[in-house]
Amino acid sequence: MSTLDELFAKIAAGRRPAAPAGPVELIIVGLGNPGKKYQGTRHNAGFMALDTLAAKLGVAVEKLRFKSLCGEAEIAGKRVLLLKPGTYMNLSGQAVQEAAAYHKVPMDRVLVLMDDISLPVGALRIRKKGSAGGHNGLKNIIYLTGRDDFPRVKIGVGEKPHPDYDLADWVLGKFSPEDAKSLLSLFADIPAIAECFVQGRLDEAMSKYNRSGPPKAKGPEPSAGGHQL
Repeated sequence: MSTLDELFAKIAAGRRPAAPAGPVELIIVGLGNPGKKYQGTRHNAGFMALDTLAAKLGVAVEKLRFKSLCGEAEIAGKRVLLLKPGTYMNLSGQAVQEAAAYHKVPMDRVLVLMDDISLPVGALRIRKKGSAGGHNGLKNIIYLTGRDDFPRVKIGVGEKPHPDYDLADWVLGKFSPEDAKSLLSLFADIPAIAECFVQGRLDEAMSKYNRSGPPKAKGPEPSAGGHQL
């Protein structure tokens, strides 16, 4: 069976529009660890969220640059760089700093998609700025850019089942089928959140999409909405 990462990658590889013209004005970064070993793990929720966005836009995130896999998309009339660092999580700042410096994009126009063990699976929290909160990817971005005033989307992956459980084992563990279903529902909101970010409407996104747990079950939706995997 394909992992969540592989499924999103296959979807994203389908429809590929021409690259947008003009300078890159914003960057959206998904955090995770590269390689098949880490596909579908809790720590790769940021990668999965970015793949969801790329799939919706029909963009392939596969160009090697800035120590990353990159793709360019047009969102709300703006040229946006989609970035998946090829370094390990604790060196994510290298890719972000290089890409932002090259394109002269200020950090408040960089959106980071990331996992958060302090939130239950299916919860989502958008923040305009803040500390690393113990997340090694954020910690490295803040260290190398000297800034913590960049927005981020925190994706709940759940806390350790008990205090003695090894944290590395937890974040590098796979999602259960039930948790994966909750994540797919959460990821369906990522394209709308990205559009709000590009349009400078993060307050609206926070009000509409921040949630403390999985969304309540809804009736059938039109086939055009979201991905059915």
